[in-house]
Amino acid sequence: MVLLNSCAPKSYKHLQRINGNADCIGKFLPKYERVLYRTTVNVAGNHLSGILLIKEMPDSSTRLVFANEAGFKFFDFEFSKTGDFRVYSIIKKMDKKSVRKTLKKDFQLILMNKPVSYLKQYKFKGKKEDEVYFAYNEGKDYYYYITNNDCTSFVRLERGSITKKVTAAFMQFQKDGLPESIDIQHKNFNFEISLKRIEENAE
Repeated sequence: MVLLNSCAPKSYKHLQRINGNADCIGKFLPKYERVLYRTTVNVAGNHLSGILLIKEMPDSSTRLVFANEAGFKFFDFEFSKTGDFRVYSIIKKMDKKSVRKTLKKDFQLILMNKPVSYLKQYKFKGKKEDEVYFAYNEGKDYYYYITNNDCTSFVRLERGSITKKVTAAFMQFQKDGLPESIDIQHKNFNFEISLKRIEENAE
């Protein structure tokens, strides 16, 4: 794990490090103990819809199971407490290295499961945007948690490569701290994920 260094990606080349810590971002970190989302996935002309269960396991890992209404599983993933990713199952049409990799990064982005201590603060130089970027990087991937200027409201999530913005994710929060809706949009190819929370017990 490597922190974002002073040489920001080209898409974010006007980001400048600012003083302060990232403690305020802690109040926006979702606690996915057990929650269901009605989910649609559109990737490369394929459309899937069903229910996504996100559940924290007794060993503090996080399990993500996406299945249709009849219980047929599209995929079953796990993030360990330390962030390791495991694929228990995935359907054949999605079982491609690029799709697995993208799904891993998408869910890592919205789980927001990195400690606040990894995050550094940045702002765009010369722009009037009322936004602060709390950032970390993992290899060639740069993850951004973006708030308004005084960190009282959450704006969006982004992931970028060295040369461009790759993914943006938008969350609508409610008072219990869990997103009511999540929309993940890819900038460089046709890949979208939409989640709407189901107000039911995820038993």
